[in-house]
Amino acid sequence: MSVQEKKILLKVEHLKQYFPIKGGILGRTLNYVKAVDDISFTIYEGETLSIVGESGCGKSTTGRAILRLDEPTSGSVEFDGVDLLALSKKEMNKMRKNLQIIFQDPYASLNPRQTVRQILLEAMEIQNVLPKNERDKRVLELLELVGLSAQQADRYPHEFSGGQRQRIGIARALSVNPKLIIADEAVSALDVSIQAQVLNLLKKLQRELGLTYLFISHDMGVVRYISDRIIVMYLGKIVEMADKKTLFENPQHPYTKALLSAIPSTDIDRKKERIILKGDVPSPINPPTGCRFHSRCPFATDVCRTTNPELRKPKHSNEGHLAACHHMEEISSPKPLNI
Repeated sequence: MSVQEKKILLKVEHLKQYFPIKGGILGRTLNYVKAVDDISFTIYEGETLSIVGESGCGKSTTGRAILRLDEPTSGSVEFDGVDLLALSKKEMNKMRKNLQIIFQDPYASLNPRQTVRQILLEAMEIQNVLPKNERDKRVLELLELVGLSAQQADRYPHEFSGGQRQRIGIARALSVNPKLIIADEAVSALDVSIQAQVLNLLKKLQRELGLTYLFISHDMGVVRYISDRIIVMYLGKIVEMADKKTLFENPQHPYTKALLSAIPSTDIDRKKERIILKGDVPSPINPPTGCRFHSRCPFATDVCRTTNPELRKPKHSNEGHLAACHHMEEISSPKPLNI
C-alpha cells in the first residue's frame, strides 16, 4: 500500500512545547526551556512510528504533548480528523479512550494499593467501555492476551516482576480499546531478554488488534526491531525522518550516522567505525543559532551556525525520506563516515 493510500491517524503540525523558567520575588518568567520546537509529522493507521534520540531531545515531551498531559505551547494535533488542542478538558478525557500511553517505569505507573483486577476495572469504569456485568470477564481476557494468567488477577503490583508489571501496563492501555498507543521508553527499564518478550508481545497485539504505535526510545537496536518509520530528534528538532530500511542503510544526517555507529555489531569480519561526538548536548534554554547540531558536528560551516536547515528530501533517496542538513549531499555515504 502506498503512502497516499494509507489513512492518516495522527497529524502533528508545528508543535511547540516551551516550559517557563520563573524566578525573582514576583515569580516572573525569565526564560523558557524549548523542549519541543516546531516539529511536524504524521502517523498512518496500523504502523509503528518511532522517535529516537538522546536524553533531553524532546521525544517523551512530544508524546506527553500529543496526549495533553502537558498542554502544548502552540501547534496542532489532529487525531482521526479531530483537533485535540481545541477540545475542552472534559472532551479530551473522553477522547483518551482512543489514545493510551505505556510509561517507562511499570512500577511507578501502577497503583500499589490496587490489585491487577482493580487497576483494569478502574480504567474501564472511567471510560465506560463495557456494561458492568461484562467487565470481570474482560479483565481475564486482557490478562490472557498479555501473557498473564487469570489466577494473577487479585495480586498486587509488588508481587510481579518488572516484565510482568509492564504487561499489566499494556493490559491497562488495551482495556479501553484504543486506536493509538504511545509507548514511552516502554522497555528501557527491563532486562534485555525481557525486552525482547515485551517487544514481541507488542508486535503480536498490533497484528491481532490493528493497533497503531508511537514508540519512543533512545535505543536504536530496539527501534530497528519494532519500527516501520523512524524520526530522529536532536534538541527539540526533527533532524531526519525515513522508513526503517532507508534510515539504517542510507542515513543522511551526521547525528543519525553517529547514533547508528554506536549500535553493537555481531559481525566480527566487518570493521565498524565508531563516530564519537565531541562536547555535550547544548542547553534547551539557549539552543545554538542556526543548526542545533553545529556545535558538535565535524562538518559545520558558517551557514550551519547562522541558518536553520529545513527538512528536505535528499538526492537519490526515496519519497518520505527527509533530513535537515545543509551539507548532506557532500557528506553522504551509505557507510559510516571515518571522522
